[in-house]
Amino acid sequence: MSKVKTGLSKKLLTRVLSVYFTLTLIVTVGQILTEYLNAKNHIESELQTLKNTFSTSLTRAIWELNTPQAKSIAEGLMELPIVEGVQIRDENGNEIADYGRTNKEPMEKVTAGIMRDHGGGTFGYSFPLIFEFSGRTSQVGDVTLYSSFEVIFGRIEVGIFFLIGNAFIKTAFLIFLFLNAFRRMLTDPLAELTTQISKFDINRPEQSKLNIRLQDENELQVLQDAYNHLIDDLIHFQTQLNQTQGELKEANQKLDEQNVSLEQEVARKTASLSQIMLDLEQQKDELLTNQRELKQENASRRKIEEELRKRNAELAESMETLEMAKDQLMESERMASLGGLVAGIAHDVNTPLGVGVTAASFLQERIKVLQQDFDEKTLTTKAMATFLTEAQQTATLLMTNLNRASELIASFKQVAVDQTSEAEREFDLKEYIEEIIQSLAPYFKKTAHKIELDCPEHLTVRRAPGVIAQIFTNMMMNSLIHGFENKKSGTIKIHVTKQDDQVNINYQDNGKGISENQLDRLFEAFYTTKRGKGGSGLGTHIMYNLVTQALDGQIQASSEEGKGLRYQIQFPAFKE
Repeated sequence: MSKVKTGLSKKLLTRVLSVYFTLTLIVTVGQILTEYLNAKNHIESELQTLKNTFSTSLTRAIWELNTPQAKSIAEGLMELPIVEGVQIRDENGNEIADYGRTNKEPMEKVTAGIMRDHGGGTFGYSFPLIFEFSGRTSQVGDVTLYSSFEVIFGRIEVGIFFLIGNAFIKTAFLIFLFLNAFRRMLTDPLAELTTQISKFDINRPEQSKLNIRLQDENELQVLQDAYNHLIDDLIHFQTQLNQTQGELKEANQKLDEQNVSLEQEVARKTASLSQIMLDLEQQKDELLTNQRELKQENASRRKIEEELRKRNAELAESMETLEMAKDQLMESERMASLGGLVAGIAHDVNTPLGVGVTAASFLQERIKVLQQDFDEKTLTTKAMATFLTEAQQTATLLMTNLNRASELIASFKQVAVDQTSEAEREFDLKEYIEEIIQSLAPYFKKTAHKIELDCPEHLTVRRAPGVIAQIFTNMMMNSLIHGFENKKSGTIKIHVTKQDDQVNINYQDNGKGISENQLDRLFEAFYTTKRGKGGSGLGTHIMYNLVTQALDGQIQASSEEGKGLRYQIQFPAFKE
């Protein structure tokens, strides 16, 4: 048996230790980085604390132009272990003292304490020097205290060595533990198992059974039992094979006897075979005749197949025509919806415009009367006051109705333009749904039905608004026409949420609902419960296509008879 180049236990041990070593390395590096950041924060805090210690004396020294004292304070600061450099400047940015490892600071004034990292492994804390005199404050200069990464390392050096040593000790102990466990529980039993299997003797299977001493029952014990069971089956099959061989010898003897009788039977049958051959010749002639008839039948079948191909081509053209008709019907459905919208808006706009015309006519008549009184010099203060009051009321009435008409037209204009365009733009979803509801107000005005909208403020989407308008128009008109049929007061609830980048719309009415069979066919083209009553069966089909294709989303419907209809729509807020 060939020797395994790389043992299974070695591979497994290598992978386990590799994962452990990687995790230990990551954790150790993270701990060292944490120690470094903590030490740096402490040093920065100490530098800020030094400000409270010497800023007063240094400020007074600079205020009094006592440069030697300022330099003396700087030299004293250099004696501190955490200070690698000191830089003192006056109010004009001129350096008064510059000791140790420092960097060129910007010329602008330092107005507040600020911590900066510099090149060369240094960082500094800069703060202004403020002198108070007679209740007034004046900045006399600024100070920058420098420290370095060597100071930080000096503080955490022992901790770093401790962390690294701890990681090495734990890794070495774990390697020793795993090596011992793998050798005792896997490597040695596998080697013994391999040795015993290699000594298998087909002639003495009973002596080739495995006998491995294992400390507990595991997969190797199961493998040993399965192998020994296989040996038992082999012994059993060998016994059956020997019995079968004896039976085969007896069968061969009987076969020889049968061969003799068969030879006699063959001689007898040969005589009758000649007569059979004559009969076969006669049947051959009959077969030739039948073959000629089959050729004629095949020719007629080919003609029929050609005719079928022509019919299939005509059927394909008919299908294309039907598809075009279907698309035209869908477009007609959309334009019919827009036409109904126009009619409703026109009726609602006509009322405020009529009131406006009446008010303008009344105001014009009153102006004529006022002009006549003025020309005849019969205009009185009371008449003028009455005119002003009536003019103010008339103007208010006129502006109110004109504003109402303007709002209706603006709402209808946006929705109508969007329904005839597939252009995408970014818009506020709540405001747009309110415009759709406003444009459909003429249909709900003479009913007691209510529309409740729950949508977050400033929910912005980038989609084709015409698609959104068509979907909501179809849902609300279906509720009005089908769901609220024979119902005096109904409620439509629209709940809109946004999770991550997905917009979720939950539309629900409390109408009469539909049955389970009707729900299964709800989104089919041309399926309607108003056949012959003006229903085309394309409204929900258009909704399904718009959601799944134009919005790249999903739509689901659920309903029970007497409990209303619910649509759940989900689509990305921004098209990819």
